[in-house]
Amino acid sequence: MWFVFAAASALCFGLRGILYQWSSQRPLDRNLMLFGVYFCGMVVALAASLLTSAAWSPAVWMGALLGLFSFTSNAAMYKGYAVGKASLVAMFTGLPPVVVVLLAFLLWGEKLNGWQLAAFLIIVAGVLMIRYSNDISLKNLQGAHWGAIAMLFFGLTDLSTKGATMMGAATLPTLTLMYGTGTVLFGLMWRLGRSQADAAQREAVAARSELAAAQESGAAEGPSPAPAAWTGSRTFLWGMIVGLTNISGMMLIMPAFRLGVTGLVSVVSAMNVVIVLLYARFGLREPFTRLEAAGLTAALIGVIVLRLAS
Repeated sequence: MWFVFAAASALCFGLRGILYQWSSQRPLDRNLMLFGVYFCGMVVALAASLLTSAAWSPAVWMGALLGLFSFTSNAAMYKGYAVGKASLVAMFTGLPPVVVVLLAFLLWGEKLNGWQLAAFLIIVAGVLMIRYSNDISLKNLQGAHWGAIAMLFFGLTDLSTKGATMMGAATLPTLTLMYGTGTVLFGLMWRLGRSQADAAQREAVAARSELAAAQESGAAEGPSPAPAAWTGSRTFLWGMIVGLTNISGMMLIMPAFRLGVTGLVSVVSAMNVVIVLLYARFGLREPFTRLEAAGLTAALIGVIVLRLAS
């Protein structure tokens, strides 16, 4: 049953990745959108928790740690994309299952049998081939440290999720605290960025005034206007819509961790990259490279092997 939950969470996270990709092409405030994503998760988890009368045991405070790790991994990933090579950072975000398997063995002595290990390696290899499909060289490693931080904290998020289930923490209260923590942290990031943006906007207004004066005198011709930025309310509401996919994935992955082996749940969840790749191929009409096609095939074979071995 764990496989069904993990595969369903991968589907939700894949849809989240598609919406993130679409959002990245729009003139919106990323931190405000993520604030909406986490706020939606907090509201949905809290409402569901109250409706089901879920138990709020001390173990649910693991959710605060989950929120901190999730915030750190997402912030590091986006920072890496901003300052480094996208394909390199993306490759690191495909590696958390390796971190999970190693730490789960050290912490809890979890081992994989021969078939499970073979399936794990095939899936990781497939994910890496998909992530590595763009040109990456040793001479172009900008953002590698941010990618490594994201990899580590995505792995720690999975491990903390497993730890919460081992401590008997109820799913919905744990997720409420997780998303509540993320809401506060991304809210602070948004306010900080807003203050910096206001200062930059004042400078831009002054520059546009000078440019308009120059245009009136015929001394210069201004550039074409940039697309209008999304309003704050529109960005926040869109973040809440995206948040539905995120909270759905987390509500599915927690029972998967409760029932399954930590590393295997993590690697099946990482298959969400396949969903994004299929969207790029059939939705955006982007052709597969040979490496992407080979990676997709390997990942799907790995899932079949894992399913047969489970």
